[in-house]
Amino acid sequence: MAGIDKSMAQYVKDRPGLKYIFFGGKGGVGKTVMAGVTAMWFAQQGRKTMLASTNPVHSLSGLLDQNVFGQPTAVKGVPNLWAYEIDTKETIERSKADIKNKIQWFLKFAEISTQADQFVESATMNPAFEESAMFENMIELMFKDEYDVYVFDTAPTANARRLLGMSKVYSLWVNKMMKSRDEARSLREMLSFTKKKEEDPLMDYLISFRDRMAHAQKLLTDKALTSFFFVTLPEALPIAVIKRFINWFHDFGIPVGGVLVNMVIQKDQVLTSSPEFVRNRVAMQDAYMDQIWSDFNGQVRAVIPLLDNEVRGVKGLENFVKHTFVG
Repeated sequence: MAGIDKSMAQYVKDRPGLKYIFFGGKGGVGKTVMAGVTAMWFAQQGRKTMLASTNPVHSLSGLLDQNVFGQPTAVKGVPNLWAYEIDTKETIERSKADIKNKIQWFLKFAEISTQADQFVESATMNPAFEESAMFENMIELMFKDEYDVYVFDTAPTANARRLLGMSKVYSLWVNKMMKSRDEARSLREMLSFTKKKEEDPLMDYLISFRDRMAHAQKLLTDKALTSFFFVTLPEALPIAVIKRFINWFHDFGIPVGGVLVNMVIQKDQVLTSSPEFVRNRVAMQDAYMDQIWSDFNGQVRAVIPLLDNEVRGVKGLENFVKHTFVG
């Protein structure tokens, strides 16, 4: 009979060094609640925990009933727990100034005179630039290493895929940039009358960037430190999203912790006299649960019931913990 081989509680207990936990899935499946419940559980175990949102459409403040936007904020009523909706505006502005300086220095190196502002504005209008800024904020938070555990509420899976894959993509890009830059510098030195080696801030930046990305990639692919959990409903589209992306996470080396199934109707509360649409809904979920057990065999960590109230505030999360961390 299909069932849970290893619960969420047991999975986490088997990995005492687990430090970076991500939640993703299709929009509307309950990622934020699962991230909040998991962060609360770790805090209750006495671990200093950071619950952070990398979703541009933040929901943590609404979930916790307090403003946590823009800076790490202690969650009222929960010792050991902080929450943070990451604000990318400051990072974007800092990046604009940084890019502008580098472009101007690069063009000076190439003896080309121009204004960098237009290049910078056009580059930073790209939506991917905000994802890049979000990634920078996320790894900066991880690198500071001020908390025992970090739980990330990510954007829907396609965005999370790009976000977490940036370390590998950036590494490939920066290696090519360094090779080109080194060739250009060698050629300039060969043609120089003095043969004097010049300072190269751009190369220094690339080396620093490469090391930073290598460090991020090491953390994100360490099975002892990192796990990515998918959240789904017993419905066709959320299941399809996970099936589509789960192999991609394996390919990028990001450890997959498992699948959490949310909002499952409790059949023991459904009677033959219950409304027809409820009984039809149960039958539909039964069919998709069979598919989930088959498609994600051995990876289902929890089956969470559909409750009669939405999960809001600390009390709501506390009530939800026992459904997610069974055993």
